[in-house]
Amino acid sequence: MQNPRRTKYRKQHRGRLRGISSRGNVVSFGKYALQALEPAWITARQIEAGRRAITRHARRGGKLWIRIFPDKPITMRPAETRMGSGKGSPEYWVSVIKPGRIIYELGGVSKEVAEAAMLIAAHKMPIQTRLVTSEKL
Repeated sequence: MQNPRRTKYRKQHRGRLRGISSRGNVVSFGKYALQALEPAWITARQIEAGRRAITRHARRGGKLWIRIFPDKPITMRPAETRMGSGKGSPEYWVSVIKPGRIIYELGGVSKEVAEAAMLIAAHKMPIQTRLVTSEKL
């Protein structure tokens, strides 16, 4: 699983999921890509599950690019703790995803293999996604 080696601050505000993705919304490296259609937090575990699904289905062929990185710490309070006494400790990491963001890119495989692999990875995601292809030939 991915997580930052070090951060400037241990805890972050939750923020709001508004607007569409202005960066990372075009296919840059591979030929096929999985694009988010909804805003969400995608955890490092979900990213890893999708990565494993794609690499297993594509077998040795092709190259996979993960275009998102979980850089936001999510804190949780211990169970059965009374109110007060500050914010909880960081438990896991998420990537903030807005509509239009490319999640995975795949190249060097046939269209059928890419579609099947991305479909399996899409089932691991907590949001609706679609398969997009690069415009360049």
